[in-house]
Amino acid sequence: MAKHVMLVEDEPNIIEAIRFILTRDGWRVDTHSDGQTAIDAIGAANPDLVILDVMLPGRSGYEILQELRERPATEGLPVLMLTARGQTKDRETAERIGASRFMTKPFSNAEMLEAVRDLARA
Repeated sequence: MAKHVMLVEDEPNIIEAIRFILTRDGWRVDTHSDGQTAIDAIGAANPDLVILDVMLPGRSGYEILQELRERPATEGLPVLMLTARGQTKDRETAERIGASRFMTKPFSNAEMLEAVRDLARA
């Protein structure tokens, strides 16, 4: 099973919560907080999967996801979209662009762990 995740999120409390949940499960967690440089950070880290917030400084998670899907090296990379906005249109946008999974904040620890494990197995 995959054990390296890149978390692209700008909220310190959410970063720490997700890092805690996943490191306890044996994951190596790299983090990045700037949407403008997220593509380069993801490329440099070469993670097994990405957790990507929708609302980031510099560039939206949707724009980042679209670029990941356009690049041959990352077109199949599992991406869990994370957002505080859980309207149907947000979910539909994420799915249309190519999100592997969509999760709204707040989330439970068990829900996050299950989503990451499922994406790693896929």
